[in-house]
Amino acid sequence: MTFRSLAIAVMLVAGAAQAADAPSVKASDGWLRVLPGSLPAGGYVSFENLSDRAVSIVGASSPDYAEAMVHRSSTDGGMGRMEMVDSVPLPPKGKLAFSPGGYHVMLMEAKHPVKPGDKIVVTFALSDGGKLPVTLLARPANASGPTD
Repeated sequence: MTFRSLAIAVMLVAGAAQAADAPSVKASDGWLRVLPGSLPAGGYVSFENLSDRAVSIVGASSPDYAEAMVHRSSTDGGMGRMEMVDSVPLPPKGKLAFSPGGYHVMLMEAKHPVKPGDKIVVTFALSDGGKLPVTLLARPANASGPTD
């Protein structure tokens, strides 16, 4: 193998490794609704799958809370309900928003007081093995979005 062929092979392997490390999902507009006292907080964020394959959000964690769970709120026959979900699918090149009344991350037992204006990191686990750290801006209990 010539030096030139070897150099090209090394560049191709390095490029493939770098592409494999590229994130498959991006997040934006993260915010957190802070409730009074020790009540749990709800976190919301918009996700975009940048890859050509389906990926799912399969969990969450935060160093600022004892527990983080992915939930879905719904209304059935006029009754509101909330349930924990194991997985939230994100189709190839698709978008999905965690928003009030739908999917959200439920954050339980804050490890320190969280007040509006604070920034909290939640790391979402992806089905492809990726980890996606997202910064959520703490907003007051009456907030309906990241900037209202």
